[in-house]
Parts: sequence; C-alpha cells; structure tokens
Amino acid sequence: MGIEFDRTHWGLVLGGSSGFGLATAKALASRGMNVAVVHRDRRGAMAAIEAEFEALRRAGVGFLSFNLDALSAEGRKTVLDDLAKAMGDRGRVRMMMHSIAFGNLKLLVPPLGLGAAPARARARLAEQLGIPVEALAKAVNSAAAADGAEALSALADPPAYNAELLLEDEDFARTVHSMGTSLATWTQDLFARKLFAPDARVLGMTSEGNEVAWRGYAAVSAAKTALEAVSRSIALELAPYGIRSNIVQAGVTDTPALRLIPGSGLMKAEARLRNPFGRLTTPADVADFLCLLCTDEARWVNGTVIRVDGGEHIAG
Repeated sequence: MGIEFDRTHWGLVLGGSSGFGLATAKALASRGMNVAVVHRDRRGAMAAIEAEFEALRRAGVGFLSFNLDALSAEGRKTVLDDLAKAMGDRGRVRMMMHSIAFGNLKLLVPPLGLGAAPARARARLAEQLGIPVEALAKAVNSAAAADGAEALSALADPPAYNAELLLEDEDFARTVHSMGTSLATWTQDLFARKLFAPDARVLGMTSEGNEVAWRGYAAVSAAKTALEAVSRSIALELAPYGIRSNIVQAGVTDTPALRLIPGSGLMKAEARLRNPFGRLTTPADVADFLCLLCTDEARWVNGTVIRVDGGEHIAG
C-alpha cells in the first residue's frame, strides 16, 4: 500500500523550483500532502518553473509558491505569514526541507600542475596507437563525460578554474549561512510561531563533499558540515517537542546545482563507474526516501546522516 499523508499536513520546501526540492514537492503532493515552495529564480526561468508548479496544483492539494529571498528576515516573514493563513487553525507543517543551493565555488589558491598526469597518459597512448596526441586529446575530452565512455574520464583534462577569483571571508560567511546555518533560523521561526505539527520532520541535503575534498568546494563543504551540526542540535533540543531532524546524503545527481561545479561532467562519469548500479542517483530516488522519513513508521530516525546513493559511497 502506498504512502498517504494527512490532508491537514504541509510540506515546506526551501529551494523547491528544481532538483531535489522540486522532486520532493512533487512526491509529497502525489501522496496527499499540501506543499509550499520557496525559491529564488529570474523572470526568464519562470515559464518552465510555472509549468512544473501547475502540475503540483493539479495534484489536488494546497499549494503555495514564493519567489523571494529565503535568506532574508523579510522573505521568511512573508512566507510564514502567508503559510499560517493558508493552513488555518487545523493545518501544520509536518515537514520542512532545506534544499537551498547558494554557494561559492572559488579556489583557495591558484591551481598548480593540474592535468599533467592525464597529458602524460595520453602521450603514451598516442605513441602506441601511432596517432597525433592532439587528436587523441580532443577525442578524449569530447567523449569522456558521455554515458558509456566513463572509463575515459581518467585521461581527460581537469576542469578549468578561475585563478584570480579566490575565496574570501565573505564568500565563506554567505555560503555557510545560506546552505548551513539558515536551517536553524527557519526551524526557530516555525517553532516560535507554533506552526510545526506535533510529529514534524526537519530535513536537509548534504553531499560526499562533507568529507571528501574537491577543488573549489571548500566553502560549500564547510556549509554542509555546518548543516549537519545544526541538524544534530535540532534533533537533540527539539525532540521533547516531537520534532525530528535528519540529513540525507545523496549520490551524484544531475541537478542544476551540480552543473555549476567545474568538471561536473567528469564527476558524473566517475560516479557512474563507481556506483554498483552503474547509474547516477536521481532526484526521484531521493524524494521517495524523504517521503518515507515523513511517515509515522520513521519516527525513531533522528539526528543522523543517511546515504541515499545506491551504494556509491561504499564502492570506493
């Protein structure tokens, strides 16, 4: 029997116009939960986003959308004022999902010596094949990220980075707040307004970058570890009020946020090679699991990080 949620319950999705957030909003709505989506998108992107939101409206549940700055006190107040009105006396927030992707992908220092090993390997292979190394390099770089050619990724050039724009204190501060500590701010405000359901779930998204170092990911990595720390504190301090908090670590997933990372094509290729199922994680994989965490049967899961990656992390 499929999951069906209480019609008085709402899911509040922060960062819900694409990727994990949108997929989760759809999954909740399809199972009968009302949904409020907060996002920040330019006018030019809204036609495609509105088409997705229209599908949510057709699901027959309550639906609200807010295109504003979720990180500002004014934006947060607008959302919670309108949400409280829409919920009325009986409605409550059963689930709040934090999926805000607003981070800085600058390096700490200029890169040095990147690409030397792939270049040497290509030179050796070109010599063995008796073809110009330039032609081989062009072919490898073109094909390496393609589905079915993942094994070529080790021979491809590494991503290009801007060696002049380096991380500064402000970059760290904004990234850690937007993708990390803002989880606490939203949770505190919902709690203070008594908008949480008696058995609510606070959920956030992390990545393998929480413990694996990727070039250009230092600020986001710091934010993800901050998010996990905040979630643990929420799990401890709000448990007496019936509120659970958990973080989901998804496998490499083809989302708009991932595509902003330099070399994301090679990341996807390497993930397909590594994953026991030979494919990437999808937003729907993660959304379905988040719905499971919102069920009564998942009430004893609290204060942890759960991998939803098909075994990608343990595969080396």
